[in-house]
Amino acid sequence: MSSPVSRGTVQGLVPIVATPFRPNGELDLPSLRRLIEFQLASGVDGVAIFGMASEAFALTQADRQQVLATVTDVVAGQCPIVAGINGTSTITAIEQIHDIGGAAHTLMVLPPFMVKPTAGQLVDFYGDVAGVAVASDTQVMVQDAPGATGVSMAPALVAELADLDGVTSVKVEAPPTVPKVAAVRAALADRGTAILGGQNAQFVLEEYSRGAVGTMPACEFVDVLGPILTAWQAGRADEARREFAALLPLIVFGLQQGIAWAVHKEVLLARGIIDHSTVRSPAQDLDAPGRASLTAIMSALALPTYG
Repeated sequence: MSSPVSRGTVQGLVPIVATPFRPNGELDLPSLRRLIEFQLASGVDGVAIFGMASEAFALTQADRQQVLATVTDVVAGQCPIVAGINGTSTITAIEQIHDIGGAAHTLMVLPPFMVKPTAGQLVDFYGDVAGVAVASDTQVMVQDAPGATGVSMAPALVAELADLDGVTSVKVEAPPTVPKVAAVRAALADRGTAILGGQNAQFVLEEYSRGAVGTMPACEFVDVLGPILTAWQAGRADEARREFAALLPLIVFGLQQGIAWAVHKEVLLARGIIDHSTVRSPAQDLDAPGRASLTAIMSALALPTYG
C-alpha cells in the first residue's frame, strides 16, 4: 500500500492532453480550450501538457508557448498543470524549464535519451533540472519510460532521485508496470513521493493496489475513468473492475504504436470535443478499417457526445 504523499504533490487522475491541429497542421486553439474545459468538467485532479500523448515530439517552441498560455488561461488555477520536459541534454531541458517560467505546478521530466546516460549522470541531470525548477517554485516528476527512451531506472536509482530537493513524484511506465510500481514503492520506503502510472491506465487498478496514487492516461475518456477510480478507492472493487473491463478495449486500442495519437483524436472528434483529428508526422492517421473498429468500440461504450 502507499505511504502518505507530501502535501501539495500532484496525484489522482491527471490526463495527458492531446494537442489539436487544424487540417493544415496549425494549432487549433479553440479546440484546445474546449478540450481543457472537458477535462475540468470531468473532475480531473490535474492536466498534463507536452507529454507523449500530446505529440510533444512534434511541437515547436512557439507551439509550446501558445499551448501553455491557452491552458493556463482556461485552467485559471482550478487544478495543477503538469508540463512535460523532453530535452535531450541538461542544457536543452533547462531551456524548456525556463520557457515554462513557473506556469506549471509540476514538470514531468524525461531523462536525456539520445545519448544514454549512466546512473550517475541521471542523478546529476535531475539534480540540475530540479535546482532550476525549485527556483521557480515548481516540482519535478521523474518519468521512468524506458519504452520511449531506452533509459532504464532501477528502483534504487528512483529512490536516490527522490532524495533530490524538488523531486516529489515519479511516473512509472516501465513494463510490467505493476511489479515496478511495487518495487519503487518499497525502495521509496517512507518518503512522501507520489507514484503515478501511465501506459494509458491499462493496469491502473493493479497499480493502485501496489502503491500508486495517481494515473496519467490519454484525455478522451476521463469522464468514464474518473468514476471507476472513485469506486475503487471507496472499496467498491467489483463495481470498479466491471466498469473498467468495459472501458479496457478503448484503452488498449489507444496504445498502438504509430496510430495512438490518431486514436485519441478520433475519439475526441467523434465526441464533439475537438474539430479535427489531424496529427503531425511521424504520427499516422487511422485507415478506414481501423476507424471502423474504433467506432464499434465507442458504440459499445455509448460514450456521450458534446457540442
